[in-house]
Amino acid sequence: MFIRDYTDADWPAVWPIVRDIVRSRETFTYDPELTSAQAAQIWVVAPPGRTVVAVDGSRILGTAHMNTNRPGPGSHIATASFMVARDARGRGIGTALCRYALAWARETGYAGMQFNAVAETNHAAVEVYRRLGFEVVGTVPGAFAHPTLGRVGLHVMYHAFTKTTLLVD
Repeated sequence: MFIRDYTDADWPAVWPIVRDIVRSRETFTYDPELTSAQAAQIWVVAPPGRTVVAVDGSRILGTAHMNTNRPGPGSHIATASFMVARDARGRGIGTALCRYALAWARETGYAGMQFNAVAETNHAAVEVYRRLGFEVVGTVPGAFAHPTLGRVGLHVMYHAFTKTTLLVD
């Protein structure tokens, strides 16, 4: 498995991953009725942001996008999102994509990375993020309508880049 830059030719393979995750309503706050074109406008970010795919041979297993979290006075903080195909989960792809995003943010000169809306019930992702240096800095109670658990919290998670975190994960 390796990670490479996304190209427009990748969308037919990326769209089913995005569609399935969004329509499951378990982790992302995106509208589950998004069309392919709408999803592409949201997922594929323009430079200086970056969109990537994780591939094994010719198969796309996952995708990520990275960008500035907020403009202006908040532009020194990055953000990222990750999606992995259901049948490819548990193989370290999400971890690899997150490591890639962290490296990109550090190399680009950001001071840290913030995730704005991590469903507290997404235990696998929360554990990966914590292992890679993120901490929950707050939780908005009931901000996410999970399809089976009802309203659950959304974590805001943050990873500050310091000299020590630049060297280790």
